[in-house]
Amino acid sequence: MTVDLIKPAQAIDALFAGRACQLVDQAGVPRPMALRRWTGAVGATDRSLLLERCRGRTIDVGCGPGRLAAGLATLGVPALGIDLSLEAVRQARRRGALAIRRDVFAPVPGEGRWDCALLADGNIGIGGHPERLLDRVRRIVRPGGRVVVELDADGTDVVRHRWRLRVGGRVTPVFDWAVVGLDAIERVADTAGFVVDDVATIDGRHAAVLRQAAAR
Repeated sequence: MTVDLIKPAQAIDALFAGRACQLVDQAGVPRPMALRRWTGAVGATDRSLLLERCRGRTIDVGCGPGRLAAGLATLGVPALGIDLSLEAVRQARRRGALAIRRDVFAPVPGEGRWDCALLADGNIGIGGHPERLLDRVRRIVRPGGRVVVELDADGTDVVRHRWRLRVGGRVTPVFDWAVVGLDAIERVADTAGFVVDDVATIDGRHAAVLRQAAAR
């Protein structure tokens, strides 16, 4: 039977446009996507755990519909959101965020000069290899720059997944994702050339601040 394929970015476009989208694991078991997680208002925990740790010019990687990038702007922090979903970028701009459609692994504006990068809402998992992603982000921020990373619960370690997205009768090709726990971030950071400056837990959510390590 021929499967009607759709690109992951198109599936996410459909999700943010209001269509039902499911995350499907390797066994074919579907689960709903938590749309409200990315479209809700910025709350007190978002501000204290993530936004207030972003200092200086910040690039929000995988910004989605821009709630955090817009939140940074309201705090007076210059911020740019990047995302592969055109619909997400449109919604981010409507929120008042500066956002562009861009792959983090492609050249980005201001590369090597950003003071801070934000990897929130599970975006440390982009590509399924957090070490590779952080190594890329290390080249985006300036020397001595920092990365604010939202993490999973203590004891998670690094868990790698292979997913598909399903929208109606169409599915994406398999793509890789990862989850990084508090107990794994020092090892992952060290591999990518960072040290962990700070770890925080607020209202059951977790984040770490990474700083570029001195040249070895």
